[in-house]
Amino acid sequence: MSDLMITRRRLLQTAGAAGTLAGLGVNPAAAAGLTMGIIYVGPRDDFGWNQAHAVAAKALKAVPGVTVVEEENVPETIAVQKTMESMIKLDGAKLIFATSFGYFDPHMLEMAKKYPDVEFRHAIGLWQADKHPKNAGSYYAYLHQAHYIDGIAAGLSTKSNKLGFIAAKPISSVLTNINAFAMGARKVNPNATVQLIFTGDWALPVREAEAANALADAGCDVLTCHVDSPKVVIETAEKRGIKCCGHNASQASLAPKGFITGAEYKWETIYKNFADLLAKGSKLPNFERGGYDKDYVQNTAFGAGATEEAKKAAAAAIADLKANKPYVTGALKDNKGKEVVPAGKSIDNYDGFLETTNYLVEGIIGSIT
Repeated sequence: MSDLMITRRRLLQTAGAAGTLAGLGVNPAAAAGLTMGIIYVGPRDDFGWNQAHAVAAKALKAVPGVTVVEEENVPETIAVQKTMESMIKLDGAKLIFATSFGYFDPHMLEMAKKYPDVEFRHAIGLWQADKHPKNAGSYYAYLHQAHYIDGIAAGLSTKSNKLGFIAAKPISSVLTNINAFAMGARKVNPNATVQLIFTGDWALPVREAEAANALADAGCDVLTCHVDSPKVVIETAEKRGIKCCGHNASQASLAPKGFITGAEYKWETIYKNFADLLAKGSKLPNFERGGYDKDYVQNTAFGAGATEEAKKAAAAAIADLKANKPYVTGALKDNKGKEVVPAGKSIDNYDGFLETTNYLVEGIIGSIT
């Protein structure tokens, strides 16, 4: 047990009487004694991916009777298995949220096999019914919908019609966000283009700063990104006197002059729903998905960089997404001229087509190879 004790770098909080459970949607009597663990690959205050989950953890801590155990800066190695085992054996966790891509295979899967009475959920869509343990699963929010809103606001807030996007890796979830941003911008501003730079990894602050400066030098007057922590990109845009859109969590405070809006996960909705299901003794879904229609994503409040026209158009588009209206419609071509969606066809927001994106849409200057 000493090895497990050594691995614990944990902030533990058992929620007290503060807050009203009715407002949080969880039954207090049933939830009593429920412990949930949340594991982060980086710091919880990174203004990005980890912070988005930490915001949800804070919401859970306000639920009387629910205990939340957290551990940050856990690498995607055997260390995460030790952390999970510590949460289970030492804290009695009945549900583990593994929030980083590399936690899933083999680490979370091994722990799920070892502890069949504990539920494990991973924050990306890797779980498969025919391959993986039934006490494991995936949950994900359609952040591309919020990036689409970012694009609309950016397209109506740019003066140069040149937008810049800094991304980590050309995987489907990233490409979907890039495409959504471009489609939103070009829907309201057909002259807008999106110049794309890949950094090669999720957290490369020096490379992110270089990319942001290069895009600014190229005439881009709005920057956004898909990296773990957008902090460097947002701060660089502000220093360069250009506008920006956020990603993962709120970065509004980092750019008081140029911030437009941002794409935010709203994990707290999923976390509280899962807590309620466990408290009732109900089975958790193995594969949970949703966007604006389920309150799983949101856009950061508009900042000083947003024009009034941008605010109105973005608000109207958000209302459509809340009504689950598709935003991907044909005719749509990729940036090599190949038709992706034929004329007259709309892609349902829950269509798996969007989760297998392997192309860049027209209007994007860049390549995935």
